[in-house]
Amino acid sequence: MRVVIAGGHGKIALLLERHLADRGDTAVGLIRNPDQADDLRAAGATPIVCDLEHADVDEVAAHLRDADAVVFAAGAGPGSGAARKDTVDRAAAALLADAATRAGVRRYLLVSSMGVDRPPAAGTDDVWAAYLRAKRAAEDDLGARDLTWTVLRPGRLTDDEPTGQVTLTRHAGRGAISRADVAVVLGALLDEPRTAGATLELVSGPTPIADAIRAAAL
Repeated sequence: MRVVIAGGHGKIALLLERHLADRGDTAVGLIRNPDQADDLRAAGATPIVCDLEHADVDEVAAHLRDADAVVFAAGAGPGSGAARKDTVDRAAAALLADAATRAGVRRYLLVSSMGVDRPPAAGTDDVWAAYLRAKRAAEDDLGARDLTWTVLRPGRLTDDEPTGQVTLTRHAGRGAISRADVAVVLGALLDEPRTAGATLELVSGPTPIADAIRAAAL
């Protein structure tokens, strides 16, 4: 399987790239900064420099040729303002979907966030509120497309060691999840097309990942 990952230098993306490479798949990471290329190679991935805030659909589609799936794991990141939450977390996700459609790639995984299904509470930090709105807009945009999409909403992310056990369901409740476990879940979702059309929340839990994926596909 050839998988193109937007936001290829993110923590989850690097873990996913290593996971895919270890199991014999081909991981390709789209990055904005060419200085990050060696980190992707070290993870077993092929880096491609492509700034999704400035690229057009034809450029991105050219990078998706021969791909079996795309994963949107990009984000504006800490320190960015509200405007970049929109241009990256919403607009770049939509651009990747446009490019996937043009390139004939139907499988699309979107890494979103828990909490986007309700309006930001009064007093919420403006940048965090913009992030939640951008992620929800990306979900809504993807849901209206004729793609084989799955939305994954992780809980609070940690750098803990993976446990291999999770709760993966439509409404998981608040909780934390290691980025390493998120990466393994994304890899498993790529292999399970029966999760298409599902929006799934993910936190640490008692269920082995393979069993959780099978249950989510029913």
